[in-house]
Amino acid sequence: MQELVEQTIDAHGRRGTGGARRVTVNRRESPLAWLAARQLVSRRQNEGGERLQQDYERAALGPAVTMRWTQRVDGGAGERADPATAQLAAKRRFDAAIAAVGPGLSDVLWRVVCAGESLPDSERALGWPTRSGRLVLTLALDRLADHYRLP
Repeated sequence: MQELVEQTIDAHGRRGTGGARRVTVNRRESPLAWLAARQLVSRRQNEGGERLQQDYERAALGPAVTMRWTQRVDGGAGERADPATAQLAAKRRFDAAIAAVGPGLSDVLWRVVCAGESLPDSERALGWPTRSGRLVLTLALDRLADHYRLP
């Protein structure tokens, strides 16, 4: 699904500052998917990031926006795992992956992959120089792929 919007940016890539350039942006595309589409991260790095994002979402670590319906209407659970058990397992996998990446690299990894923050916004929030975030992110994604034992 696409949600295309027109945005104005300045020479530094900042949005809505009255710059001279207009770009079309897909608001539903994650920053990691954007980097992968432009071949700025490898397939292996992208797969590792997607696994981390899935565990983050399954563990329900993000802010809750709607009500959670954990019980089925018909009362049957089928062969699926208990939702609480699955959530705890995802939380353990997420914590293990973040620990494997390490404290110096996990900050930008969490911001871009889990929180959906753009690289320039992450660099500003972390007080890093411009264009340093991609190098650190790729190192973090490499460690993450090693943790997941991706080929």
